[in-house]
Amino acid sequence: MSLEIKVPPVGESITEVVLSRWIKNDGDVVEMDEVIAELESDKATFELTAEQAGTLKTIAAEGDTLAIGAVVCKIEDGGAAASPKSEVESPKSDAQAPVAVAESPKTQDSGLVTKDSYATGTPSPAAGKILAEKGIDAGAVKGTGVDGRITKDDAVKAEAGKKAEAPKASAPVAAAAPAGSRGERREKMSPLRRTVAKRLVAVKNETAMLTTFNEVNMKPIMDLRGKYKDQFKEKFGVGLGFMSFFTKAVTEALKDFPAVNGRIEGEELVYNDFADISIAVSAPKGLVVPVIRNAESMTLAQIEKSVLELALKARDSKLTIEEMTGGTFTITNGGVFGSMMSTPIINAPQSAILGMHNIVERPVAEKGEVVIRPMMYVALSYDHRIIDGRESVGFLVRVKQLLEDPSRLLLGI
Repeated sequence: MSLEIKVPPVGESITEVVLSRWIKNDGDVVEMDEVIAELESDKATFELTAEQAGTLKTIAAEGDTLAIGAVVCKIEDGGAAASPKSEVESPKSDAQAPVAVAESPKTQDSGLVTKDSYATGTPSPAAGKILAEKGIDAGAVKGTGVDGRITKDDAVKAEAGKKAEAPKASAPVAAAAPAGSRGERREKMSPLRRTVAKRLVAVKNETAMLTTFNEVNMKPIMDLRGKYKDQFKEKFGVGLGFMSFFTKAVTEALKDFPAVNGRIEGEELVYNDFADISIAVSAPKGLVVPVIRNAESMTLAQIEKSVLELALKARDSKLTIEEMTGGTFTITNGGVFGSMMSTPIINAPQSAILGMHNIVERPVAEKGEVVIRPMMYVALSYDHRIIDGRESVGFLVRVKQLLEDPSRLLLGI
């Protein structure tokens, strides 16, 4: 008796998945609850487990798109591995069929050969004049006159035939082949990449998105990290990074500008009194955005631990639907890839996203003097339908103030 293993329901909005990888092969002996395959949806990767012990019989292939409830494989009773498939190979014959080569007989002249006379091939005076004027060799013209003499009519016809011949076109010069490889490869878009593509286009088309910029002097935060990072790591077991400072600054600024933390639903504006911060993470299969719940009530150490945990899960494709669902505001850090400035796209249905960038030492004016400071450009993309220019600029200025004076984050002022 065999048991069919079907695609399980993995989420309310998910109707199909892709069989991304077989962990066990056809004919392998599997145990109860052993992972046999990985399924990928447009939001996350899931593991498919064996519902009984036995021998695996695969049905779907890697890369197949399967509807929820579709049969992926069967598990047959018994622990013996399936017998290998016998391969019948037709014997190769070293002897090759003889190739019959028919030798064509030598062509013999079948025409009547007559003895040439002095008139053969000789043009008449009129014909000679025509041939000379037109540049035609008399040897190329066959005479039809007495004893093969070339008549005037023969010369005229020979000229007409020459004109009728189409001039030979010179062969086009082939362009020199460029050096190096010119190969290309095609691969099917993953469900995650297809969903990201659709959502990004939808956001651009359905929101009134604008971006405002500012710059932050990162020296105070860098000095603070340099002073306490070893003690922080020793006490909390996690490094002190920039993301915790930015997350904390954002949650404080959202209290002053609640519209940035809201969203539009139909004809209603929804404002949140909590801050679920989405952190954009570059995973092997594409961009994912896990959520830190109630970040406004977390300490810097708690935020750092949450960021590290979610980043490791994203790297290993272990994020769940719940960990990527929701979120009221997004932070993305293009600076880790060297980006100096960008305009991030809103993570719908949210209304705003903050973009961090790389830190560059630049000359700035400070108390009437030119000094070198580690500066970072920050960008806030927002939906102008719910957030006005005053609120967007005010929010970004508030974030700047909190970052340039980190003590405010601790005092809440």
